[in-house]
Amino acid sequence: MNPTGLDLPPLLAAFVFGLMGGAHCIGMCGGIMSALTFAVPPSMRHPARMGGLLLGYNLGRIMSYMTAGALVAGLGTLISLSPHARLALQVVAAVMLMLMALYIANWWKGLLKVEAIGRRLWRHIEPIGRRLMPVVYLPQAFALGALWGWLPCGLVYSMLAWSLAIADPLQGALLMGAFGLGTLPALLATGLAARQLSHLIRHRATRSIAALTIISFALWQLWTLFSPTGH
Repeated sequence: MNPTGLDLPPLLAAFVFGLMGGAHCIGMCGGIMSALTFAVPPSMRHPARMGGLLLGYNLGRIMSYMTAGALVAGLGTLISLSPHARLALQVVAAVMLMLMALYIANWWKGLLKVEAIGRRLWRHIEPIGRRLMPVVYLPQAFALGALWGWLPCGLVYSMLAWSLAIADPLQGALLMGAFGLGTLPALLATGLAARQLSHLIRHRATRSIAALTIISFALWQLWTLFSPTGH
């Protein structure tokens, strides 16, 4: 089942939405990336090591997204047993996309209430991550990134709604993996201090264009779901 209602393949759509969410990723996780970078002793901050650590963080983070996608999609297989339930899940996925768009553009912060649910879990995970600091080796970076992936994030929760609607653990994992890869350029740019790209992604106009595009996709999704001719 394609939860997007779009002609785009779901994995491509998830990747594109990850790119569009880059502004939010920089705002929420950019500080974390900078802090992890500066925590490395100055004598060890040569480009090859720092590049490896940045990739390690992000690969661990994406792996956590994929794990969450598989778990949520597994739950979806239990819920979407009837056509009405499948339709309801697709509607939820579309609504979550619109909430994500409002969140990215800073027009409405309603998803913060959803993030509050994940903070209970994060309180138990965060102390484990502190024990891995400072990170100087690739396995440490991967492990910390895998923990970081469970940080409460409305953007991630919006995409997990897709995994729930797709109701296939393997596809749910791949969907979240594609989304995670889409967020990678923004976070790597932040970690490598690529200021021009970071500023472009965070610019109000960029965020607004991304939000309006996502809202258009979500509205198209709803239209195809309820159109008498279908899609």
